[in-house]
Amino acid sequence: MTRRSASLALLAATLVGTACSKDKEAPAANTAAVAQNIGPDNIAVARTDTLRSGPAISGTLTADREARIRAEMSGAVLATNVEQGEPVSAGSVLGRIDDATVRDAAISARSAVTQATVAAEQAARELQRAKTLAAAGAIAERDVESADRANLGARAQLADAKARLSSAEKLLRNTIIRAPFTGVVAERAVSPGDIVSPGTALFTVIDPRSLRVEASVPTSALADVRVGAPVLFTVNGSDRVLEGRVTRVSPMVDPQTKQVRLLASVPNSAGGLVAGLFVEGRVASQKRVGVLVPENAIDQTGIVPNVMRLKGGKVEKVEVQLGVRDEAAAAFEVTTGIASGDTVLLGAARGISVGTMITVSAPKDATPAQKNVKNVKN
Repeated sequence: MTRRSASLALLAATLVGTACSKDKEAPAANTAAVAQNIGPDNIAVARTDTLRSGPAISGTLTADREARIRAEMSGAVLATNVEQGEPVSAGSVLGRIDDATVRDAAISARSAVTQATVAAEQAARELQRAKTLAAAGAIAERDVESADRANLGARAQLADAKARLSSAEKLLRNTIIRAPFTGVVAERAVSPGDIVSPGTALFTVIDPRSLRVEASVPTSALADVRVGAPVLFTVNGSDRVLEGRVTRVSPMVDPQTKQVRLLASVPNSAGGLVAGLFVEGRVASQKRVGVLVPENAIDQTGIVPNVMRLKGGKVEKVEVQLGVRDEAAAAFEVTTGIASGDTVLLGAARGISVGTMITVSAPKDATPAQKNVKNVKN
């Protein structure tokens, strides 16, 4: 073969090798082109956890200790020393009612007690003198009986005067409105100058350190409710799951709602909760360990529930069998089809076709090392 022929043969071989190499790289490029990228919010990992289920409840969060302070006498409000939301200690003065009338009555009653005391002491001495004279034969027995009756009458008048003084002093004390326990003023219903009468609402004081849930459950679920059972709930405006304990269950059914009322205590030492919030949750009467999958990862529109699982970087459809639902965690127990540690697609990502290649992007605040780990896993 000549040198020119050899050069042409080498050039042809080079061109053929280049073409083959490009043909091998084409599928990889096409595969990379069809891989779909999703964010970390579109996936969840099935986990083994403790799940709780039981009858649903809804109700109101109220103060376990609450005092609605009302007027016990008539008069004008002279002063109010506290405002709504202000903390108070036991015995602190909340306000004052005009005491001019009852103060005069107390002074008069005190004077009456003094007079009755003097009269009773005099009658007691007269009785003792009469008994001494009767023993010596100086007076008749009827004189002793008369002294005895006078003594009894004086003692009765003294007791009556003391009772009147006690009543007057009580009214005088009622002119000063005091906090019954340490807590917070939830409501101030009067202002200086208002005229009040017995029964008029003045202040409401609550102890926010201990709250309670007032709720109802259907009679059909009464067997699942017992004193001491945990209650898991959320309050309106927050997704945080809180826990309390059932303290009382009503022994009768509400004739209007046909449900049974229950009370659950809720510790609030940190003061993060306030009374009056609407509550939704459930009594966690059942407790067991199982594999949990988020509720929005499960498609229940078909005959058999299914999830879209991400395995080996590809999407596959898996039929599952569901157990109990954990209301607080918004998750289902999966008894078959999914194992702990499996990655499932959430929400709109469930619409991705089976067999599609998936890559999961790392969170924006992830470090480069975390991003590399994310890419390797998927």
